[in-house]
Amino acid sequence: MTPRLKALLVHLLTATGSVLSMLAMLAAVEEKWSLMFLWLVVALIVDGVDGPLARRYHVKTNWPTYDGVLMDLIVDYLTYVFIPAFALFKSGLLTGWPGWCVIIAIVYGSVVYFADTRMKTKDNSFAGFPACWNMVVLVMFAIKPPEMVILFIVIALAVAMFTNLKFIHPVRTDRWRALSLPMTVGWVFFAGWAAWVDFDPKSWALWGLIISSVYLATAGIVQQIVPPHPLARRIR
Repeated sequence: MTPRLKALLVHLLTATGSVLSMLAMLAAVEEKWSLMFLWLVVALIVDGVDGPLARRYHVKTNWPTYDGVLMDLIVDYLTYVFIPAFALFKSGLLTGWPGWCVIIAIVYGSVVYFADTRMKTKDNSFAGFPACWNMVVLVMFAIKPPEMVILFIVIALAVAMFTNLKFIHPVRTDRWRALSLPMTVGWVFFAGWAAWVDFDPKSWALWGLIISSVYLATAGIVQQIVPPHPLARRIR
């Protein structure tokens, strides 16, 4: 298989996210929330592997006709932002004015964030919360907190998108990657399991989701507070 064909196949893999987003949206319209999240988890897996493949097969050089970054952003907005916001609004977890505040904050703030050329830090982490609303909303479905707690979390994260708070990229952030990667794989597993059992509150997947979510949400901020060990700097 030629390098050009490999690069094209990576682009086509990224594009499958659009199909997965449509399947998720169709499930959401029918209020089949567990099925919707299962499709979104599959989309998250695709999004996790297409980036490393794109770098490995040098898609910008071998198939520059397609803009993989733009394609990825389009799919991400659908799967990370638009569909989860719709689900949160229509599911009944939020009603009245809090629901309207949340859906506007998510979709409006995220489209501005996605257009920000400063969203990546020097160590390939994210500057500000990276609009991973699919993960946030799935956890909300799993733990079902009170409306005001959901409202507070969403508004806080929406504001955090436009701060210098650091959020790790589990694949590209070198520091603590040996822990971040297993935590991310664990989150995906627990998310899929929670959706599979229709968010049964008795499922042990709930605790796995909470633990892995707390790590992924705070690891980058802790890295900002705690500088790397001098020995680690010399090794790198």
